[in-house]
Amino acid sequence: MKITIVCDVLGEPNNGTSIAAYNLINTLKNKGHDVKVLCPDELKKGEPGYYVLPHLSFGVFNSYVKKNGVSLAKYDIETVDKACKDAEIIHVMMPFSAGHMAAIYAFEHNIPLSAGFHVQAENITSHFFSMNNKGINAIAYKKLKKSVYQYCNSIHYPTKFIQEYVKKYGIKAPSEYVISNGVNQSVYYPHFVKKPKAYEDRFVILMSGRYSKEKNQQMLIKAVGRSKYNSKIQLIFAGDGPQKKNLFLLSEKMLVNRPLFTLCSREKLSEIINYSDLYVHTSKIEIEAISCLEAISCGLVPLISDSPRSATSKFALLEQSKFKFNKVKDLKNKIEYWIEHPQERHKARQMYIDFGKQFDFNKCMDQMEEMLIEVARKYGKNKN
Repeated sequence: MKITIVCDVLGEPNNGTSIAAYNLINTLKNKGHDVKVLCPDELKKGEPGYYVLPHLSFGVFNSYVKKNGVSLAKYDIETVDKACKDAEIIHVMMPFSAGHMAAIYAFEHNIPLSAGFHVQAENITSHFFSMNNKGINAIAYKKLKKSVYQYCNSIHYPTKFIQEYVKKYGIKAPSEYVISNGVNQSVYYPHFVKKPKAYEDRFVILMSGRYSKEKNQQMLIKAVGRSKYNSKIQLIFAGDGPQKKNLFLLSEKMLVNRPLFTLCSREKLSEIINYSDLYVHTSKIEIEAISCLEAISCGLVPLISDSPRSATSKFALLEQSKFKFNKVKDLKNKIEYWIEHPQERHKARQMYIDFGKQFDFNKCMDQMEEMLIEVARKYGKNKN
């Protein structure tokens, strides 16, 4: 089948959306489909199957946009036409400028359109200090709908949570699918890894993900800083992002042991997960949090915020694996519980390993392929 994947953000596979895009692109190619990719990533110029749009300039704000890992596309009908004209289905990863161009093209040329819901409005408004403003978030969701989702024959939701969450903003499609982005369990699986010598006598707590306001990593630093086990705890933040300097400065002020801030390969991250003692997820806003599922798949017990705007708390199988949203004291108490109850952590390990099996990458990618085939057949020009 001829499939066009549209990615407003691609580049390096160092964020959840880019990783999800690469996983889908590579899987579909390996399954024998003819895949074209429309994106604004200049590094893809000249690569077979990639159609690169020019960048949209933000003038004096270019450096800020780049810092936040966004590379929006400029309108170029010739490139869009080359990437989309023979497609049996167009799948949009994000509802920004490239996605909007592709959605309009699909509508005008009667090509079936599906789109993933990988971005909450709050991910956008957080950059303008409006993440908690309900009115502004409602306007942002309306813009996302107008940009892409109103044109869709189908929407892919990584979790049931986000499918239900956006209904109140009128975002829906004739066909809807809930499919996890999946965890590559050939990389993330339980195996013994000895702690580095420097951490041998420390309780290692890991949090993976982009350093950003909505991920709320500073809460973990504050909780450890107030803990009676401060000197025993080693924090590891796997990722990168615009809040790195602020997190470093807060750590210098509150922590006995300097955290490790690292952007590492998947294989290295798997090693870190397997020698860590606890995974903490403090995010305020989250559609799925593959980083948390990666930890769970390795048997690392999680401790997750119960934020009402995050799907991740659904992965907490025990009451002690959840803490009250934005309550530093409760997070501190739960961390201390897991430090003081190593046997309970060991018992919970197998429970989480078994739970993680449902998110196997290969199963999820099979479901994504089936979704695209179904939508193409149901809404295509030659539908029965």
